[in-house]
Amino acid sequence: MDNRFFAGAITCLLAAHAGATEMTVISYGGVSKAVQTEVFYQPFAAAHQVKLIAGEYNGEMGRIKVMVDTHSVNWDVVQVEGDDLVRGCEEGLFEPLDQARLGKQEDFVPGTFSECGAGLLVWSMALAYNADALLEAPKGWQDFWDVEKFPGKRALRRGPKFTLEAALMADGVPREEIYNVLSTPEGVDRAFRKLDEIKPYIQWWEAGAQPMQFLASNDVIMTTAFNGRIFDAQNSGVHVMPIWNGSIYAIDYWAVPRGSKHKQLAQDFIAFTLRPENQQKHTTQLGYGSVNLHTAARLDPALAAQLNTAPANMAQSMAVSSEFWVDHGEELQERFNAWVARKS
Repeated sequence: MDNRFFAGAITCLLAAHAGATEMTVISYGGVSKAVQTEVFYQPFAAAHQVKLIAGEYNGEMGRIKVMVDTHSVNWDVVQVEGDDLVRGCEEGLFEPLDQARLGKQEDFVPGTFSECGAGLLVWSMALAYNADALLEAPKGWQDFWDVEKFPGKRALRRGPKFTLEAALMADGVPREEIYNVLSTPEGVDRAFRKLDEIKPYIQWWEAGAQPMQFLASNDVIMTTAFNGRIFDAQNSGVHVMPIWNGSIYAIDYWAVPRGSKHKQLAQDFIAFTLRPENQQKHTTQLGYGSVNLHTAARLDPALAAQLNTAPANMAQSMAVSSEFWVDHGEELQERFNAWVARKS
C-alpha cells in the first residue's frame, strides 16, 4: 500500500477525532465511575463518534449553580440524588427533558422520570450485619435498637436523612406513615427520643466504604449501609447480610445543567444508559437495582433475587421522600447537628 495514502488516512482520523463533539458527563467517581465508563461512556462515544469526558464530583450543587448563573456551563450530564434534583429543578438549574425520547414510562420503576430528571439506578439504605459475628440475625430496626438482645456498637450514617426514618420505624411507626409523623414537631421529638436510647452505642459513618470496614473489624455488630457496598463485600467473600425489612430506597438521576451546549446529545446519552441491555451490565457489576423493568429478565436469577429491587425485597422497603427532605432537610440537619454535639 502507498505510504502516502497511509499517512493521509491517519491524518484524517486524527483530524476527525480532534474535531469531534465533546460531551462531559459527571458522576460520583470511584467504582461506579469505572463501571459507567465501561458500560456507558465508551460504547456511547464509539456509537455516536463523540469524545466523552468523564468527570466526578461530591454532589456539590453550588458548582452547578455557579456555572448556570455565570453562563459558563461545561457539564452536559450530571448524576444527582433525588432531593438535589427536586431543588435544582425548582431553582431552574436543570433543563426540562423530553421524556418521550428517553423511553415509555410504563417500562420503568415509578418515579424514574420527572420534569428535568431521568433515573439511572435504584439504591437502598439497609441494615447490614456480619453473619460470622452474630449467631442470630436481626429482623429489623427494633432489633437494631435492642441493645440487650444484641449488645455492642452499631453504626449509623451521620445525618438525619434515613436515621430519623429508622428511629420511627424502630418505635413502631408503620412505613407508610413515617413522613406524616415526621412532618409534625411531635414526630420529630419522638424520633430524637428514640435516638437517645442508643446514642451511647452509635458509631457514626460518613464515607460509603466505612460500614463494611466497621463490620469486618468487629467495631460494630450491625450498621446501615448502601446496598451496593453490601453486594461488593459479599462478592469479595465477606459474610455480610442485608436486612430488607425497613430498608429505604431512592433513585439517583441523570440531569442536564441548564445551558448545556449539547442538550439533544445529552438526552441521547441518557436514553442509551436506560436501555435494558445496558442497565443489565450496570446492575450486574454494581449491584444497584435497575430502573428499567425489563432488566430483571436479563439477569441471572440468583443475582436478581439478591438485588434491592427484587419484588420480595421491595415489598419490605419504603421510598425516601425527596420532597420532604427538600422542605425540611435544613432545619432537621441543624437539629441533628446540635443533638450529636450534645454530651448527654
